[in-house]
Amino acid sequence: MRSGKQLIIESKKFSCEQRWRSWVELFSTIIPAIFLFIVGFSAVIPLPIRIFCSIICGLLYVRLFVIYHDYQHRAILQNSRIAHWIMVFLGIYLLAPETIWKRSHEHHHNNNSKLTLSGIGSYPTVSKTRYLKLSNKERRMYLVNRHPLTVMFGYLTLFIYWLNVKSYIESPKKHFDSLVALILHISMASLVFYFYGPAILIFGWCFPFFLAFSIGAYLFYSQHNFPGVKFRENHEWAYDQAAITSTSRMVMSPVMHWFTGNIGYHHIHHLNSRIPFYRLKEAMESMPELKNVPTTSWNPIEMFRCLRLKIWDAENNKMITLKQLRLQNS
Repeated sequence: MRSGKQLIIESKKFSCEQRWRSWVELFSTIIPAIFLFIVGFSAVIPLPIRIFCSIICGLLYVRLFVIYHDYQHRAILQNSRIAHWIMVFLGIYLLAPETIWKRSHEHHHNNNSKLTLSGIGSYPTVSKTRYLKLSNKERRMYLVNRHPLTVMFGYLTLFIYWLNVKSYIESPKKHFDSLVALILHISMASLVFYFYGPAILIFGWCFPFFLAFSIGAYLFYSQHNFPGVKFRENHEWAYDQAAITSTSRMVMSPVMHWFTGNIGYHHIHHLNSRIPFYRLKEAMESMPELKNVPTTSWNPIEMFRCLRLKIWDAENNKMITLKQLRLQNS
């Protein structure tokens, strides 16, 4: 069995994009998303059909986000002015403007599975020893950041607040595009409400974002917070091990793999972020060592198990729940 570093070297053969396919993947997602977006504003179409279109539109937003995410990793469509401006617009439209997304996400890749209270680009995770030393206020904020409702309402908590409001307030010059994203998003919502009313605002504008960001926030959470995950202090951390032992593979249907841009093969993406999303499965199938990794799924029981995990127990080398912590300290 090859080591992590050997696998990183092996994975480089898949980091070459097929430019024509990158364009096809982009436009085969943008065009139906625009069509379904328009359908959501048509009062002539029966409400059940508009709701269905709104759901599919939200799923297409997830896929668009993954394509944008790959572009920011320099995996696809580099050195193209057309692609550049499309991605600038997508970043603003999807409430993940380039400056804050690139900074926070690169930090995440370079610190995945490190124990930290900051949670920059990720959900904060601390050891049991450190958690017990936190003040009551710090504990509350820590648990709020990891709460299932924070994940479910990622539209408000992660995207509107964390990626835009918070980033702009903390560094207005550096994150001016966050202000642009907020103004555009709120202005569009206001115009929709004024011209079309609350029903269209909810189903035509808000719901696709809500669905997309809930799915995205949970994917991001569960693929780094699952039974069997390993967290390390900074001095014990290694990039290859963080990808293989601390990042899960999300088991899902071929349809959901398409809508999520193969982000379920997340361990391979963390092994080599330059691999285009449409080559991740190919990479895994060519490297048997990457098939035997921890998995998660959309099964409600599995989701519950992931969301309950709160604190790293270094003594037992595993994540534990608050109930388990209380039992250990009773």
